[in-house]
Amino acid sequence: MDSLEKRIAAARGETPADIVLRGGRVFDLMTGALLEGDVAIVGDRIVGTCDSYDAAQVIDVTGRVLVPGFIDTHLHVESSLVTPFEFDRCVTPRGVTTAICDPHEIANVVGAEGIRYFQRAAPHLLMDLKVQLSSCVPSTDMETAGAALSAEDLAGLMDDPSGLGLAEFMNYPGVIHRDPGAMDKLRLFEGGHIDGHAPLLSGRDLNAYIAAGIRTEHEATSETEAREKLRKGLRVLIREGSVSKDLHALAPLLTEVTAPYMCLCTDDRNPLDIGEHGHLDYMIRELIRLGTSPLAAYRAASLSAAEAFGLKDRGLIAPGLRADIVALGSLEACDAKLVIVGGRMVDDDAFAARGHVEPVGRDSVRAPSVTATSFRTTGNRNETDVIGIRPGQILTDHLHEEIAIEDGDKRPDPARDLARIAVIERHGRNGNIACGFVRGFGLQAGAIASTVCHDHHNIACVGVDYDDMALAATRLGEIEGGFVVAKGGAVLAELALPVAGLMSLDPFETVRDQLVELRAAARSLGVTLEEPFLQLAFLALPVIPALKITDRGMVDVTRFEIIG
Repeated sequence: MDSLEKRIAAARGETPADIVLRGGRVFDLMTGALLEGDVAIVGDRIVGTCDSYDAAQVIDVTGRVLVPGFIDTHLHVESSLVTPFEFDRCVTPRGVTTAICDPHEIANVVGAEGIRYFQRAAPHLLMDLKVQLSSCVPSTDMETAGAALSAEDLAGLMDDPSGLGLAEFMNYPGVIHRDPGAMDKLRLFEGGHIDGHAPLLSGRDLNAYIAAGIRTEHEATSETEAREKLRKGLRVLIREGSVSKDLHALAPLLTEVTAPYMCLCTDDRNPLDIGEHGHLDYMIRELIRLGTSPLAAYRAASLSAAEAFGLKDRGLIAPGLRADIVALGSLEACDAKLVIVGGRMVDDDAFAARGHVEPVGRDSVRAPSVTATSFRTTGNRNETDVIGIRPGQILTDHLHEEIAIEDGDKRPDPARDLARIAVIERHGRNGNIACGFVRGFGLQAGAIASTVCHDHHNIACVGVDYDDMALAATRLGEIEGGFVVAKGGAVLAELALPVAGLMSLDPFETVRDQLVELRAAARSLGVTLEEPFLQLAFLALPVIPALKITDRGMVDVTRFEIIG
């Protein structure tokens, strides 16, 4: 009997299933009802519900509520600071059974080989990792990345079974103004799935962007913005990352009417936040706490996500679909007690049985030597452009401050919360160093440096002491990238990320503990931000308004130009 006939026979009760979940209630996302009866599984498929079945293995889930596995609709695994294998081990036990990733962080460092690394890793994971192809490497021409990917490069990566379309099209001005390279990529994926990325875009420009075939949006940060994008046919992904926290702003829009067209995503979330708060499980809990109906929250987390991305084989606990199932203590707690992915129990033995893929991108930090004088800034006027941080957002304000020139330099001023920010090219291309000012860290001493620097992943450094900035940046080269906190000529804390300067080779628990030490060290400098490291990283992303900095200088994102 082949697998198809076996499933049909087991569904009719003629032969035993492989696994039966008995005693729980299924949360039906079609009707909102809690359904009694067994859930029968053969291979990786559900074959029966709402009835009684026999099986080789019967699992008692009495008192549990069974929901479909959660689908994270947009994330960068690299932002978890661990490899795909450790990311799997970190979030799958929390009920995340499908993750749709854009590996453009590693692609900006090592190019197509970074995407291939994720494609090779995907079949070995317990979770189903969908690997989209990165649309904007680099994100713009206003930065120096370690690689560039053309439409021709992407065409050579399209046949992998993990593929799910073109990832977030960040260069929205390139779409609107019909840049030839952007047009080539859009044509290549025409008729397929294309993810969006269009912060604050509205009106006719938004119409033009959507008319290019783009279908989703995760950059909406207000209810008004998200509502316009929904009305124009975009599936809106509510995001709650380590820095970009949009859940509270968008929660009022998620109702049982809109839930079929809204999904959940984390985008960029590190193991410390996952450990302290959770992943998609946290988002579901918080939405329900804020008053969202459980039906709307769980639909957005699974069924709506599956439909938005054309994943017709999942999203419900129903016959014929993938056996991606989470057994909860309660809907409100969203506390995974048991997780099944593709018919496999998620436990230590299952993780130990996975295959392994050697990571790529070692020895990727090739920055120029820096000294304290590298961070001096010159100018012939006191009026100065300053990046203004918005805590909990990656949007920034374009501030203007009077900063006196002393001895040919505009110095940091901790009393006014004006810190020096610098971006140092680290891919061995040109040795660029650009400097500017930022307000919002609260730094009173020392420096913080990072090779996680979206999306080009050069070295980003913020500080009020030039010697400490040079020490922190230099130390990054010695540890193959990561995070460094320095003060008074000494390194206070560090986290090595030797895989492309983005990911650790250590278990996620080790990374989580090191992040605790790093945050404590940052607070000792006076830092007031909850997550200063990823906040720093996003200050270099020139596709998020309003003012950013790259290795080529300060960038006015609203005008999409480098400030002279």
